[in-house]
Amino acid sequence: QVQLVESGGGLVQPGGSLRLSCAASRGILRIYNMGWYRQAPGKQRELVAAITSGGSTNYADSVKGRFTISRDNAKNTVYLEMNSLKPEDTAVYYCNADPPFALPSWGQGTQVTVSS
Repeated sequence: QVQLVESGGGLVQPGGSLRLSCAASRGILRIYNMGWYRQAPGKQRELVAAITSGGSTNYADSVKGRFTISRDNAKNTVYLEMNSLKPEDTAVYYCNADPPFALPSWGQGTQVTVSS
């Protein structure tokens, strides 16, 4: 079972930046496809960014050019760098791991609020 813990959320002004971290307390993340999702109140959870075990990345159109997903296998951690933040980026952000031959795992979520 993969166990994930997100951190790095908080309150930031529009145009600001945050870096979210997803650390594994159990599991070896280097062999998993990983993703960051977000969910705003009253909305469906949506994929923000994904990275495969081979390092290929994909982003939602709404965050392309502003967000970057990366992984540090030595630290067993996946990151989401968020730049030029907008109020519409406000949401709870969740880390996801997709192990082979197992159900996906989710972290507890970290709140990101973009407001003046």
